[in-house]
Amino acid sequence: MELILAKLAQAEMLEAKHYYERQQRGLGLQFLNEAKRSAIRILEQPLAWQIEIEPVRRFIFNRFPYKMLYVIRAERIVVLAVAHQHRDPDYWVERLD
Repeated sequence: MELILAKLAQAEMLEAKHYYERQQRGLGLQFLNEAKRSAIRILEQPLAWQIEIEPVRRFIFNRFPYKMLYVIRAERIVVLAVAHQHRDPDYWVERLD
C-alpha cells in the first residue's frame, strides 16, 4: 500500500510549515517531521484511526493542532487534507469527489 498526498493537502502542509517557521526557527521542520511520522503510522495501520465523515478517517497530530484526513482506495491511501483542528472544520468535504 502507498500513501499519496493530494496537491491541496501538500499545499496545506507547506503553508503550515512556513507559518511555524516564521514563529520560531526550526519549528516548521518539526511540523514536517510530525507530518511524516503521522503518514507512517497511517500506512502501518490505515483502519485504526477514527472515521471523521464516512469514508474519511482522521489522524490527529500529537504536538500541533492539525489532523490528516484520508481515504483508503484500493491499494492506496489518499490524504485529502492536512487541516488545522480549530478552523473551518468541513472545508475539505468537497474534495471527496
